[in-house]
Amino acid sequence: MRNISIITVIIFSLFACQNIENKKDINSEETQKILKIAVFNGNGAGEISVIETIEALKIDKGIIAEPLSASAIQNGQLNDFDALIFPGGSGSKQLLNLGETGKEIVTDFVENQGKGIIGICAGAYLLSSTVGYPNLKIASSVHIDRAHYNRGRGLVEFELTDNGFKVFPELKDHHLFAQYYDGPVLVQNDSTDVKYKELGKYVSDIHPDNFAPEGITPGKTFILNQSKGKGKVFLIAGHPESTPGMRWMIPRMARWVCGSELVTYNNKWVRPQINNKEIIFDIALRKEEKNNYWLLFSEDPQEQIKAINTLYSYRSRPAVRWNIGLLRSDHPKTRQTAAKMLMETEYTHAILDLEQALKIETDSNTKKVLEEAIKYLEHK
Repeated sequence: MRNISIITVIIFSLFACQNIENKKDINSEETQKILKIAVFNGNGAGEISVIETIEALKIDKGIIAEPLSASAIQNGQLNDFDALIFPGGSGSKQLLNLGETGKEIVTDFVENQGKGIIGICAGAYLLSSTVGYPNLKIASSVHIDRAHYNRGRGLVEFELTDNGFKVFPELKDHHLFAQYYDGPVLVQNDSTDVKYKELGKYVSDIHPDNFAPEGITPGKTFILNQSKGKGKVFLIAGHPESTPGMRWMIPRMARWVCGSELVTYNNKWVRPQINNKEIIFDIALRKEEKNNYWLLFSEDPQEQIKAINTLYSYRSRPAVRWNIGLLRSDHPKTRQTAAKMLMETEYTHAILDLEQALKIETDSNTKKVLEEAIKYLEHK
């Protein structure tokens, strides 16, 4: 009788474990729909913008991100994706590279196939409906003050609307900043039937050295989304993919245009609090940036380290990538500082460089820093 009871318990336990395992399989990440997002990398797409956009998308384990050329779009490969992102660079050059047939393919992808599309900076120029500017006329936005399109760069402040907080609730109760590089100043095209939803507005008045007029950017649209035919559209004038603490906004946008669940992300990526002031590069600051760049070649490691930290305090966008070369410095302290800065700036594209540096590193303290940076930057 005792043996029968033991056998019964074992059978029940096996059955129960099988049910638990089945339930785990049903709810595991592997069983959820994986989104495929294409990032346009044809002529006009900035190489760094493509890289940083793909790296930002990797934050989301439910997204596969791949570059896609104009010729691949012509070959029908766009149909394999759930959404397309036009990154920073030149909007008109991206459109020229697409050609007329490419334009028709992309428009059909959104309007008739019901897929998603995102424009980042130059991509926002491209997707808008500005009269007299070459564009796809997919979004109902228009860009104003075209005479000063190259109005400046830096870390600019923006604010979210109630609609914006619905998509990015993590950003409530924070002052918000993002990298900016000559992005469009957007307003509603009142002649269109479908209007966009304004998710965010410029706060910064961007007119370094008085090149552009004062008062143009504040209150204008910085982020928007809308429907277009059967598809969905998302535009942003800045570069969150290049902004530590804000890079996760890109996969969130991708999920929205795909009509997917807006999942949360690890707090190591969601850090709006690390940027707390506007920094716009005028002539004086650009000169300081260049002076500190040359100090990175100094034979004095203290000068190198000071320059690394100063450039970060300026939130210099190119300086983030300069740290990769400093992993190969002769000075251990410089190598350590460069690795720490790559970790702080979330530069996941440098993982292979960090791994190579670790292979040849002989200093024990530097090895520890490199290992920490690699572990942090891995998408886990």
